[in-house]
Amino acid sequence: MSQRKNAKGGGTIRKKTVIRNGREYTYWEARVTVGRDPGTGRQVQRSFTGKTQAEVRKRMQAAAVAVDEGTYTAPQRMTVGQWLDVWVRDYLTGVKASTAENYRYNIRLHIKPALGAVRLADLHPHAVQGFINDLGLAPTTTALVCGILSGALEKAVELDYIPKNPVRRCELPRQEQKEIHPLNDHQLATLLAAAKGSSIEHIVIVSLFTGLRLSEVLGLTWEAIDFDSGTITVDRQLAPDAQRKAGVLFTTPKSHKARMVSAAGSVLSTLKLQRQRQAEMQLKAGSVWSNPGGLVFTNEIGGPMSQRNVQARFKSLTKAAGLDGVRFHDTRHTYAVNALRAGDDVKTVQGNLGHATAAFTLDRYGHVTERMRRDSAARMESFIKNALNL
Repeated sequence: MSQRKNAKGGGTIRKKTVIRNGREYTYWEARVTVGRDPGTGRQVQRSFTGKTQAEVRKRMQAAAVAVDEGTYTAPQRMTVGQWLDVWVRDYLTGVKASTAENYRYNIRLHIKPALGAVRLADLHPHAVQGFINDLGLAPTTTALVCGILSGALEKAVELDYIPKNPVRRCELPRQEQKEIHPLNDHQLATLLAAAKGSSIEHIVIVSLFTGLRLSEVLGLTWEAIDFDSGTITVDRQLAPDAQRKAGVLFTTPKSHKARMVSAAGSVLSTLKLQRQRQAEMQLKAGSVWSNPGGLVFTNEIGGPMSQRNVQARFKSLTKAAGLDGVRFHDTRHTYAVNALRAGDDVKTVQGNLGHATAAFTLDRYGHVTERMRRDSAARMESFIKNALNL
């Protein structure tokens, strides 16, 4: 099967089987002699791996030709973990701080423990596929982790550290779109009744009838609300709790774009009530009050509210109201569905929600518009029958 050569440019091929996490993986490995270590005089070999003998033979022969022609460049000896550290430090500069932190978290929790010790040049697709198969995460989370790894490896390819990105030749688990759970009319009324008089009453109302994300509601400032025109400018969101500890109060919205939402009269009335409530809180807090960001929703002394605490209060509120399983994000879905039911076109709903495209909005809430079309046909049929009976 293999032909052993000690000369420069010579190589061997062999079939290997390894056991990882209880699973057996078989692959082919080729080794080619690329020179001698000037210090020890020992042969320096480069290994290639792949699914088939033909694949590794082709790579070995290409390396042998490069050695013979004097154009071969030895690969970097750093590990995947070392390269990820370099990538995060030097190349992950164009993303939001929260995104970078999310990348670091997933690298630390998922990628490094499994692949960190592997040499970057030796990371082959079947090893990455095994990593993907053993993650045991939801498809969307698996896709996120693999996207992070792929991004780092793409940069390594660009810098000629590795010839190809092994993630590109792997199969990801199929992603199924999560079913949305908007509140029906009865649940909506129950939620509003349960929230009445609570510390998050106004937050719930604004979310239900504007579609703003929780981070966007908590990041609202008074200067962003134009009571005369009835509009709310959404150009920032409250930074995650961890970032606020580092002194960052706001970040850009998830879409990275500002948008303007036309608010219903009831929402504006709620915001006016919130202004009154905040004035009372400020009076009660006295000299300790501090709200330099001009936030609409604050804690008792004017500081930003914790998203985690608001979600915990919301969960307690829904549980007491018999609405177990309702998440805060479901208020956003409820707004979208009710806006479509009220006759708003998809483009308007897209803009209010801050989606990138109307196609995404239609895909997310297409079942609602389909039901509306069926209801419209039923109403027309009723009209026709009444007309024919005249």
